Amino acid sequence: MKYSSILGKCTLLLLALLLSVGISHAQEMSLNEAKSAGLIGEGRDGYIALVQQNVPEQVRELVQRVNRERRERYQEIANENGVALRDVARLAYARAVEATQPGHFVQDDQGNWLRK
Repeated sequence: MKYSSILGKCTLLLLALLLSVGISHAQEMSLNEAKSAGLIGEGRDGYIALVQQNVPEQVRELVQRVNRERRERYQEIANENGVALRDVARLAYARAVEATQPGHFVQDDQGNWLRK
């Protein structure tokens, strides 16, 4: 299957994913607060990652929880479309970068953190 075909099949599903990551309102606020504080950002692998290593345990737990939920959703999308999980995560990353608020961090292809 051509990569462009994979992207086309997953685009609508990933837009829905961005709208419903499966995070409660309280978690979402914590996620946004952690992003605004520069503690976490959108990793190049399609998952949340620590921008700084010295973060409270609550932030680490939030990252693990959000990433577990993302991975489950990515896997559902991959299974529904017959594509690899990594391809779904890669497309989700591209969409997440577009949706990232100014001042929040994203990881570039080389693994460097950039403030949007």
